Amino acid sequence: MVFEYILKKHGIDPKTDLTIDQSISFGLTAAAFTSDDSDYTVEFEPFATGLELEGNGYVVASLGTESGYVPYTAYSARKSYLAEHPDIIQKFTNAIQKGLEYVNSHSAEEIAKTIQPQFPETSLESLVNIVERYQSQDTWKNDTVFEEASFDLLQNILEEAGELEERVPYADLVTTDYSQNALP
Repeated sequence: MVFEYILKKHGIDPKTDLTIDQSISFGLTAAAFTSDDSDYTVEFEPFATGLELEGNGYVVASLGTESGYVPYTAYSARKSYLAEHPDIIQKFTNAIQKGLEYVNSHSAEEIAKTIQPQFPETSLESLVNIVERYQSQDTWKNDTVFEEASFDLLQNILEEAGELEERVPYADLVTTDYSQNALP
């Protein structure tokens, strides 16, 4: 949906100007791309960097940079859970905030060494490259606050994709109290 939103933003109609194959399972798109059946692929890391290191492709654009800040990482809880467990929500939000503070204040190599155990199949060199790319694209926010502009962008994307029947007011769905409390 984000890819199609970006194409439209650049005057390309994804329905008439090109063919998008969405039948390939997530995680297999990089392998399908190397079979020479397509000219472009949309990849998450570490697959994008893997294609580059193998000499099978190049990263030509970042969907995150092109789209504007789309809140890919968010969490949801029922109002009843928020009311019954505010301490758990606050601790979780504090932990995410601490992680953002870490990635925004450390070098790519330091971050790569820290996260390497979570990506045993990815070399340290690749992780450093990925983190450097994320840093150069300003991928990581400074805080966990889910801003109204990002909420509106997400709804725009969902609406244009035909996946949102009715817009929801930001104030009815989003609380930033925990994020505000987590700020240093």
